[in-house]
Amino acid sequence: MVFRPVLAIVLSFLLVSACSTGIDAPANSSVPETRKQVPQRLAADMRAIEPFFSPMGKPAAYDWLGSHHEDGQTFEEYINENPTLPAAERGKLYVLPLGNFTRNQKKIIDITTGYLEVFYGLPVKQLPPRPFKSTYPNVRQNPLTHTRQTKTGYILDTILPPLLPPDAAALIAFTADDLYPDETMNYVFGQASFDKRVGVWSLYRLSDHANYSTFLRRTLKIAAHETGHMFSMHHCTKYECLMSGTNSLAETDRRPLDVCPECMAKIAWLSKVDSAVRYKNLAAFCEKNGLDPEAKDFRQKLAALR
Repeated sequence: MVFRPVLAIVLSFLLVSACSTGIDAPANSSVPETRKQVPQRLAADMRAIEPFFSPMGKPAAYDWLGSHHEDGQTFEEYINENPTLPAAERGKLYVLPLGNFTRNQKKIIDITTGYLEVFYGLPVKQLPPRPFKSTYPNVRQNPLTHTRQTKTGYILDTILPPLLPPDAAALIAFTADDLYPDETMNYVFGQASFDKRVGVWSLYRLSDHANYSTFLRRTLKIAAHETGHMFSMHHCTKYECLMSGTNSLAETDRRPLDVCPECMAKIAWLSKVDSAVRYKNLAAFCEKNGLDPEAKDFRQKLAALR
């Protein structure tokens, strides 16, 4: 499977594009002759939590699926497409604060680090903050807003690869800088390189027209969504799901903080985590961090599994 650098969340001059996976769908000939079957335990778990998710309805004109044709990806398709998975020697996620942050931003990065750990059932380590200041030709003044922006390619190609720990499944950097991918784009919330196993996401715009709670939820959703792509998870088109593509922050805000049955099974497969243990840990995490509606939702899913 070939992975290309991908725009995590792109804003063109006319339209916000929340995520473009850039994952090539495998040809039929690449599917193994002996297909992996859905384990009975996971199939039962998927059925148990299905009532908690709304099917994806007809998209509005400016929704992600209103402007992007995507087939989605079932759990069975996922396990038969040779996905990128954590390995014994490369099984840890790393989070790197890159540059300077406000107190609230630091707090949100800390919480997001913990959320990724319980969400994916993998060990996650936050690295010490690293000073960062880009210079020409890797910066520009945004032609519309006149804000200072850093080019994502500089971070992905030059800054992060030498910092990738040997045991890392992926390295995720957060920055307070506004980002842009190239001269054709207004700005981008983030970008990842699958082949280099690194990604960078900006907090710069996530607090727009948002209180602290909305700012936190947006960051958690984006971090969990993009990490899913780094493990070969495609956009979800079957349900309203954290892995569904979004074209705007408003569309992001209406997505749940959890993944649908198909994507939940993918996480259980890649991390070898028990679904009930995952929901128990997610409920406890949300209770601790003031995410009460989500905590209630995770407890109800845990009860359904039992």
